[in-house]
Amino acid sequence: MAELTVIKSPWFDDFPALNTQVYEKRLRYLDTAATAQTPNAVIDRMTRFYQNDYASVHRGIHYLSAKATEDMEHVRTQVSDFLGAEASRNIMFTKGTTEAINLVANSYLRPLLSPGDEIIVTEMEHHSNLVPWQLLSEFCGATIKVWQLNKNNELDLNDIKDLISRRTRLISVTHLSNVLGTLNSIKEIVSYAHKRNIPVLVDGAQAVMHQKVNVADLGCDFYVFSAHKLYGPTGTGILYAKSRHLERMVPWEGGGAMIDQVTLPMGTSYGQAPWRFEAGTPNIAGILGLGAAIEYIESAGLDKIAAYENQMMEYLVESLSQVNGIEIYGNDDNRIGVVAFNMKGHHSFDVGVFLDRYGIAIRTGHHCAMPLIKKLGQSSVCRASIGMYTQSSDIDALVQGLNRINQLLR
Repeated sequence: MAELTVIKSPWFDDFPALNTQVYEKRLRYLDTAATAQTPNAVIDRMTRFYQNDYASVHRGIHYLSAKATEDMEHVRTQVSDFLGAEASRNIMFTKGTTEAINLVANSYLRPLLSPGDEIIVTEMEHHSNLVPWQLLSEFCGATIKVWQLNKNNELDLNDIKDLISRRTRLISVTHLSNVLGTLNSIKEIVSYAHKRNIPVLVDGAQAVMHQKVNVADLGCDFYVFSAHKLYGPTGTGILYAKSRHLERMVPWEGGGAMIDQVTLPMGTSYGQAPWRFEAGTPNIAGILGLGAAIEYIESAGLDKIAAYENQMMEYLVESLSQVNGIEIYGNDDNRIGVVAFNMKGHHSFDVGVFLDRYGIAIRTGHHCAMPLIKKLGQSSVCRASIGMYTQSSDIDALVQGLNRINQLLR
């Protein structure tokens, strides 16, 4: 490792939490894949809403309500442009990736499923992209088929050919693995599936912060992500759905804002998409925060962010490889944002607790991906993940901490 290398982020000072002191050490935040830190621009936007413009949306004719509604709907347009969607009506606000996937499961797929129908998922999925389909399959009598990883822990398009049948109703796949950092070939997967009239949902929670995503280019039927992975607030997410699917999707949750007319005892009619999928009062501040986050990263430039993060990933992998007894999982030729590893003779929880005492925040455990961790032959792994604010000094601190573990416990 080139120990004298110093790589500083041009955006570091925009993130106030990174100056936090942990056990009298400056925080070294290497858990961005779980939740990205929030820049001042997002914090300021949400604060401004609460201080100056706070009101509910879609229900009032007074100034504050009208302004909040206009501002929120502007974010819908921002997200549509950010993803390259057909129109803003193809964008639905949710609580996060998890709710977005559940919405598709219940509003789109559930009415179409019959006993014996099939849903294909992959071995590298986050639980949020597994459990909703399992619940749906139990209810409808459908079958889950698993697209397994090859010896390089990647998805081989040839392997899905034997899984697809005339009963396949959906393929749900992550864009970027939250454990391995593997970037999947979504465009090729979608093209292959569409030739067989099979829709594809893409879990983009880990991808949108690291690269430009264009759903029109990918061709996917559904795309989902969470704001808090994109330097925005928690409790806010996005579902993109193609127009032809929106027309056949039924409401999943009922309540205010999603209706047209309500009559008793029955006969209620529903509003148009996307609003009929947004029952109740939304997380207005969170949605505005998402809009500010998109403005922030677009101002920084996604291409510049990606180039900087690629430099940091190379430094991270090279640095970790110099640590005695370390085992790194995944493919170095196809890795974005995260590095999963273990240290020989040390449980990942022990490693994480030790590093925390030196202000170094990593993630340990199964990372909501138990099938993948089992595939790796482990019960728990460490994970270091980076963002646009990560600096070489953070990685140096991590490596020093790991070397200290080896020295103290040899």
